[in-house]
Amino acid sequence: MDLTQLFCDVDDFVKQYDSMNNLKIEDSKLKKPRDCRLSESEIITICIAYHQSGYKNFKAFYWNYVIPHLNRQFPTLVSYNRFVELMSKIIALLSAYLVSKFGRVTGISFVDSTPIQICKPKRMSRNKVFKNVAAKAKSTIGWFFGFKLHLFINECGDLLALKFTKGNVDDRAPILDMIKNIFGKLFGDKGYISSNLSEKLLNNGITLITGIKKNMKNKLLTLEDKILLRKRSIIETVNDQLKNISTLNILDIEA
Repeated sequence: MDLTQLFCDVDDFVKQYDSMNNLKIEDSKLKKPRDCRLSESEIITICIAYHQSGYKNFKAFYWNYVIPHLNRQFPTLVSYNRFVELMSKIIALLSAYLVSKFGRVTGISFVDSTPIQICKPKRMSRNKVFKNVAAKAKSTIGWFFGFKLHLFINECGDLLALKFTKGNVDDRAPILDMIKNIFGKLFGDKGYISSNLSEKLLNNGITLITGIKKNMKNKLLTLEDKILLRKRSIIETVNDQLKNISTLNILDIEA
């Protein structure tokens, strides 16, 4: 999607969202927010364009690409520091736009989690931005300090649900909060093995299918389920694209 198409798509969503949530508070005693030259649609478009650009640093993207090359598309550009302030104001709207792009639930879903580092563990005592929010934990890549991103996708790689938690939260903990509108078969790795979780999911019309550990008895699976369980690596590809291509890993971003 090029920049013009992206902006049009975002702007259409923002207008629809505003019309459905037209809850403006009119009170002369309330402090009026500072006027912004950039519209919400423009701010969101620039944020999404960054993750599509290949830049690993938002500051470099804004200074070296947005300001020199996109001043015609965005004639009311603000300074970098001001834009960083504005980014925090569109988080809810950007999240709603993301949800609107979720894929179709087909009855075949894959679940996985991936660590999102915010700094090296040895520097976590000096981190102030995510103090009391992030946590130290250990994953297959070793120790990290940050969060976990939990994902549901369908067999086409489309997002179905997601949730951020602290890094030390068990992979199975947020599953029940993410199963709205999900049905059919859910494939996960060995970290999701739990008879209690399987029973609760089954009561919600979802069959949890995972691999087995070495000390577990073999269980019978249909040929279709065995093939789909092997295809679970598709979610690893999605995680890799989000973190390394779309620069979701906070450790690589300079705010």
